[in-house]
Amino acid sequence: MDFSLQCFSLAGQTALVTGAGRGIGRALSLALAGAGADVIVAGRDPDALAETCGLATGSGGRLFPAIIDVSRAASVEAGFAALAAGGRRLDILVNNAGVEDVRPSVDVDEALWDKILDTNLKGAFFCARAFARMAHPGSRSIVNLCSLTSAVGIPTAVPYGSSKTGLVGLTRGLAAEWGPGGIRVNGIGPGYFRTAMTEGFYADPAWAAATLAKVPLGRFGRLEDLMGAVIFLCSPAAAYVTGQILYIDGGMLASI
Repeated sequence: MDFSLQCFSLAGQTALVTGAGRGIGRALSLALAGAGADVIVAGRDPDALAETCGLATGSGGRLFPAIIDVSRAASVEAGFAALAAGGRRLDILVNNAGVEDVRPSVDVDEALWDKILDTNLKGAFFCARAFARMAHPGSRSIVNLCSLTSAVGIPTAVPYGSSKTGLVGLTRGLAAEWGPGGIRVNGIGPGYFRTAMTEGFYADPAWAAATLAKVPLGRFGRLEDLMGAVIFLCSPAAAYVTGQILYIDGGMLASI
């Protein structure tokens, strides 16, 4: 039996990462490119996408921007159709795009509920559907960003947690349905990572201290802590892995 680190190489593959203009999406785009993949960095802000592309080191794959608003199915369909018309074949999809608005559940209105679910859950489904419809031989991979809130209840984050719990169901259902066609579907569940979207939490020292006390590894996550997991799940090394959620939380769930 032969084993080589080449099993983790993504050379010759093309990935699309949603919400790639900043934070986790930007970090995962750079990680996939570093592993050899060409990466379509998708999002709504052309300046942010250009900034992500400008961070490429030249030591791996190339990065290309694509304007796609995942909350609108028509935008998703148009974006994927444009890629297909341009001769792009996608091997990897990372459904990262997400929004959050923390507030008491009694103050959540329909507009906020729709905004969060349309981006985080509906957007992931329609991106996955468009990806699956692209004719492509061989194995392909989808990774959904499911969040720690898909496993535990977080007060004042009920719409967000609902969307991420829905992503777990989406991941398992699509894995079962699309496995025979060669599409693997997995998810990662980041714990507490400091990004532009979560920065407000860390401004509260009491919250930060109380939360950190629950993390056995004794620190908050760094973006690079997510990179290896996504590369693994997208690579030939994970050829027999589908329908799984990998929580990257410093041991937080294990200690509850």
